[in-house]
Amino acid sequence: MFTTTIAGVLSISFAAIFSFSLLSKLVERMVSFSVGVMLSTSLLHALPRAFESGTDPRSLFACLLGGLLAFFLLEKFAILRHSHHHEGDGHHHEHGHDAHEAGKAGWMILIGDGMHNFTDGILIAAAFLADPGLGVVTALAIIAHEIPQEIGDFIVLLNAGFSRTRAYFYNLICSLMSVLGGVLGYYTLDKASSLIPYVLVLASSGFIYIAVSDLMPQMQRRATLRETIPQVILVGCGVILVLLMIKHQH
Repeated sequence: MFTTTIAGVLSISFAAIFSFSLLSKLVERMVSFSVGVMLSTSLLHALPRAFESGTDPRSLFACLLGGLLAFFLLEKFAILRHSHHHEGDGHHHEHGHDAHEAGKAGWMILIGDGMHNFTDGILIAAAFLADPGLGVVTALAIIAHEIPQEIGDFIVLLNAGFSRTRAYFYNLICSLMSVLGGVLGYYTLDKASSLIPYVLVLASSGFIYIAVSDLMPQMQRRATLRETIPQVILVGCGVILVLLMIKHQH
């Protein structure tokens, strides 16, 4: 519990310091960086780890499909609820609606991040049961891997209109899902370990959906060559950073 708590708090804090101090004035541009981080984390790290577990690939693909549809319905429900709330009130809400549209991505990424942190807690517990030293090393590796992902999350939350305090608070709560995963993994590892691939796939479906459905359309609105070149470079930077972290972890 101590290690999973420290791992969550440290990764969140380092990401917050970096995001708030260096990136807060470039939030719109850094959305592109966040897309690169989320897609590469999902497609190059989490999903391969899930499929290498030996779980039936068809079950995992069905879980991925279910996750994408679930996030679609979650977003649809948010849109319907917002429309109903403002229906017939005689006021224009264009600016507020835009903020709400961005806000959906913020809430959805918190859900996906919470699931991802839950699996990290199970992995840390499994490593500690094998060897305490391995548990510490695993926790350090997870901290290193989580920092770029959390930076991407902070950028999405800031872009969604969250204040720095709210972004840090909600991200911290999500990071503490690793404690719940660690406790569950410690006491029921045989059963919990079989759930890891599915939770990884569900978390990945959230990151993929947010990147493709919410963030990329924002990028497409800036279609000039002057805007496109920095977008491509920043997406590439996000991918490269995650690849370097994955290589270091192995």
